[in-house]
Amino acid sequence: MPIRVLVVDDHPVVRHGLRMYLDLDPELEMVGEAEDGKEAVRLALELKPDVVLMDLILPKMDGVAAIAAIRGALPDTEVIALTSVLDDEQVFAAIRAGAIGYLLKNAHREALAHAIKRAAAGEVQLSPEAAARLVREVRSPESPEILTERETQVLRMLARGKANKTIARELKVREVTVKSHVSNILGKLGLQSRTQAALYAVRIGLVSDRELARS
Repeated sequence: MPIRVLVVDDHPVVRHGLRMYLDLDPELEMVGEAEDGKEAVRLALELKPDVVLMDLILPKMDGVAAIAAIRGALPDTEVIALTSVLDDEQVFAAIRAGAIGYLLKNAHREALAHAIKRAAAGEVQLSPEAAARLVREVRSPESPEILTERETQVLRMLARGKANKTIARELKVREVTVKSHVSNILGKLGLQSRTQAALYAVRIGLVSDRELARS
């Protein structure tokens, strides 16, 4: 089954261009498009896409609020912020709201398709520019609980862009076990998403910022 994508942008020409891009890849299917944040939430609830490409500057409801609403209602739907703006505050707000990735609109078609596929698999997707800014902004928890050796191992693999299924295969455990580890990691560190966990891993030196950007 193709990966089902909802595109959200207030410019018709951008939505049309993205549809043309997605139609070139048989593994992707654009199932809907929205021109504002409220319509994005409504269509997401109706269509339940695998991935949402979300502009951040939108009428009626901004992209950050729409991301939070969609992720709160549909935890299995991943959201990639796709914007022309590289603003520190918006970058971090999007990730804090639950976006798994942040890409710029100048990304090549192949890079965008690749990012959608990896996001659908639960892998963090950040442009190198966004990754560099986010690492500077993310704060270490004031008093984090100590992670177990296995949780630290999972965090390192997560930060390198590996999905739960891949982590489970490499560690020779069930995927549900990996999901439990990820949940424990987020709880102990007081973080809300695997993207924030990946950034934290860079901040404490568990992986390098180059590894995060490359993932």
